[in-house]
Amino acid sequence: APEIQKSGYLVGPGDVISGKILGESQFDFIATIDEDGKFQVPFFEKSIMAKCRTEKELRSEVTQLLSKYLRSPLVSVSVTERRSTPPVVIYGEVRAPQQVALTRKARLLELLAFAGGVTEKSGGAIQVFHTQPPMCDETYEDGNKTTATTAAKASDGEDIPFRIYSLDNVQKGSEQSNPQIYPGDVIVVKEALPVFVLGEVVATGKVPLPEGGLPLTQVLATVGGVRPEAKTKDIKIHRLRSGSKEQERDIISVNYDLIRKGKQKDIMLSPYDIVEVGKAKKSIAQTILEIATGTARGVATQLPTRILY
Repeated sequence: APEIQKSGYLVGPGDVISGKILGESQFDFIATIDEDGKFQVPFFEKSIMAKCRTEKELRSEVTQLLSKYLRSPLVSVSVTERRSTPPVVIYGEVRAPQQVALTRKARLLELLAFAGGVTEKSGGAIQVFHTQPPMCDETYEDGNKTTATTAAKASDGEDIPFRIYSLDNVQKGSEQSNPQIYPGDVIVVKEALPVFVLGEVVATGKVPLPEGGLPLTQVLATVGGVRPEAKTKDIKIHRLRSGSKEQERDIISVNYDLIRKGKQKDIMLSPYDIVEVGKAKKSIAQTILEIATGTARGVATQLPTRILY
């Protein structure tokens, strides 16, 4: 997994560290931090607490310990394998879903950028799941170490706390919507809720609604516009009735011609709206014109043909 580069990596259980003492190789060591967060230096019974400490702090601790037997020991300590911090997982509507190994503090906006940003299908919601409490006895920035306002169920039945953040607020730099992300967190960028467009349009289908919604004109433009035969004076919008348990819908009639002329206000669409563009009935004059130009369908072909000599 890619890394957010280190700046004071905090050691934890499972990490492997290497220690070298210049000119005193008998004291060199490779140690795995135990479940209590400790390790031992050769020839010393006393364990050193490593959990939540940096390489620099461990070097100082080992130097102090060896100074009892060596004069001015030159010590180097480095983490050779990072196993204590699970990666952050970023997926959903991002351009490059991936796992990211954190070796320093990072916030939501930075990690979204690390994943290439959000896609055109992204909605306004970002879920951040806290799969485990922070290793170093920190509390989450909302002051709650193990719970959040919302929780999902893991496969073992345990609650996984998560919070929902507004993409718009994150991108605007709102501090409350740009939380610190911890190792093991899962970031899910939700897909926008859709509206469905049917009937006499160039390309029927669903259109994702971004945060803040879209007006009817923009949704129709997204599907390529209406066909020439569309009944634009009476477009039907089937909208879920608020509070209905039976998925009942209200029907809203819209005069698209008046909207395009600026004589009627554009209508904002809601998630799961169904936009139905019907087929207009042809006038007598239009039918006569099509017959005369040979463009009528199903009418001219049914008329008898005679030859005038």
